Amino acid sequence: LQAEGDQLSPEHTVSQYETCKIRTIKAGTLEKLVENLLTAFGDNDSTYVSIFLSTYRAFASTKQVLDLLLDRYGNLEISGCGEGEIQNSSESRPELRTAVASILRAWLDQCSEDFHETPDYMCLQKVLDYLKKNIPGSDPERRAQNLLEQLQTQEVELDSGLDTTFLGQLCEEGELAISTAEEFSFFEEVLVAEQLTYMDAELFKKVVPYHCLGSIWSQRDKEENKHLAPTVRATISQFNAVTKCVVVTVLKKECKAQQRSKILEKWINIAHECRILKNFSSLRAIISALQSNPIYRLKKTWMCLPKDTMLIFEELSDIFSEHDNYLTSRELLMKEGTSKFANLDSSVKENQKRTQRQLQTQKDMGVMQGTVPYLGTFLTDLIMLHTAHQDYIEGGLINFEKRRK
Repeated sequence: LQAEGDQLSPEHTVSQYETCKIRTIKAGTLEKLVENLLTAFGDNDSTYVSIFLSTYRAFASTKQVLDLLLDRYGNLEISGCGEGEIQNSSESRPELRTAVASILRAWLDQCSEDFHETPDYMCLQKVLDYLKKNIPGSDPERRAQNLLEQLQTQEVELDSGLDTTFLGQLCEEGELAISTAEEFSFFEEVLVAEQLTYMDAELFKKVVPYHCLGSIWSQRDKEENKHLAPTVRATISQFNAVTKCVVVTVLKKECKAQQRSKILEKWINIAHECRILKNFSSLRAIISALQSNPIYRLKKTWMCLPKDTMLIFEELSDIFSEHDNYLTSRELLMKEGTSKFANLDSSVKENQKRTQRQLQTQKDMGVMQGTVPYLGTFLTDLIMLHTAHQDYIEGGLINFEKRRK
């Protein structure tokens, strides 16, 4: 800072640092956690709402949270609250109305699946009734109404036998029905990779966040939970279908070593195309299949592979190395998660040229790619976190710090 009359040289810079204290909730009762939703914005805890909405299903139901949020804390007709509760005076009502609207908007946007309760959609109806009464004409009301109409339309289609949302459909229809090795050779590598990426992306977009929680996913093997986490099961079914397809095509009985090597080479090229498309799910499925014992022990077949193709396979395999808890794949996903195009480095010159041509074509067409991650790594991490941290701490309080992790 400079005093009046002082002069600083042009090359001199001044940096100012400001310390900002942020209040974070580590644990609490369900009532207090819901109450904190209304104050999180003012406390600069911008992540609290999204974390709560993504994880609350591990310790409460949608109805329980809505009853507390709308009836106890969001009731705009009550002139005052009891001791310890949010003060609802005429001066605070606009802030309360804004907070409730923001929470419901985020809930409808980020976790709309919480309201898929057929046939009456009671929770969604409750939200809609509240908004019509207290915040009529608002954006959350329009979103709630649109969601209700969408769900009702889907229900009519299901009753008519037109299931457009069944998650298993993509997996069942997406399996490659290949009867001979010659038939597989007719499929273009780029086309196969693009179709796999399309199916993987559609399934990944349907994944419900709370289905991935360790407390939910770790219970999947129990008989009473065989229908648990269907969106995650769908991605795993697709992964297994790709792996099975690779194994079946390579191990066809009528194939000789030279023929098998051609099929191996084709799958390695498909895997490389998946890498260019940033589809780490099918990439991992193909590499896992090629590394499986029935295929990896075919020494004569592997010896027939061109040297450059073998180098490409080794480079792709290194992505999923178990070294340092899959550090390479984690860093790569962080690097490319939000990038428009894949960042590829290869020691194979011909491979570099082909890759650059494809990337340049994508850029010329104005194509921007998303990333399809391999979900298994995250599921394992979440189960480990669930095992390492308690759901409740001393006094029966919900361990919200665990949800932040």
